[in-house]
Amino acid sequence: MSINPKPLTAIDPVWSRIRSEAEVATAAEPLLGGLFHSSILHHKSMAAALAFRMSLKLSSGEMSEQLLREIADEAYSDDPTLTEAARADLVATYERDPTCHRFLQPLLYFKGFQAVQAYRVGHWLWERDRKDLAYFIQMRVSEVYGVDIHPAARMGKGIMIDHAHSIVIGETATVGDNVSMLHSVTLGGTGKESDDRHPKIGDGVLIGAGAKVLGAIHIGHCSRIAAGSVVLQEVPPMKTVAGVPARIVGEAGCAQPSIVMDHLFGASPD
Repeated sequence: MSINPKPLTAIDPVWSRIRSEAEVATAAEPLLGGLFHSSILHHKSMAAALAFRMSLKLSSGEMSEQLLREIADEAYSDDPTLTEAARADLVATYERDPTCHRFLQPLLYFKGFQAVQAYRVGHWLWERDRKDLAYFIQMRVSEVYGVDIHPAARMGKGIMIDHAHSIVIGETATVGDNVSMLHSVTLGGTGKESDDRHPKIGDGVLIGAGAKVLGAIHIGHCSRIAAGSVVLQEVPPMKTVAGVPARIVGEAGCAQPSIVMDHLFGASPD
């Protein structure tokens, strides 16, 4: 007699660690037990927790938490890459942000991570021609988190946005994998063009606080943009640029600037 084996249950080490951290946190701080249970321990998967958290934070008198939860659940069920990207974003935040000591922190407390996950749902809606809902998500993310990412923009995985105040990413912008940026970064246009008008950021780029990258220009992979710079011309791979307007001041200094997160640079080349 043959016995049908039970179906294998997929193991998600990131989600397992988040749940374990939530159990420890509940014991250490019982006053937040309701938060840890409703946002983490009540859910069987990271996708379910992401959908719950987004709907809780972005709901308003115009769109109920239940409706937003149904939209997010549909997105995560339809496209597993949304959860894959969220895992990569969360691990990136943990590895690059010195204030992040547990996996549960981005999910519960870090608005940069939460804003990017809501953008991903908005982009999923945009790609399915549900543009009004996508615009609504964009509006609520801007109102709640102070982060304005157009739902048509394309962003890779392993994205870390630290602090996340006043982030603006335009409609035709693209952001590669493993990019790190700090607060007040703008990836914007230079006028009222209606076609391709926003920057293309390569993989592994580090963008410092307050930097403005304007126009349909390419920023080469593993480059660094210094804080406060205004970048109006293309940047070759693995270079550091600084100034207003920005110019090349040296090499990137390491193979993975967005991971090392070193914002210092040496003297300008002769």
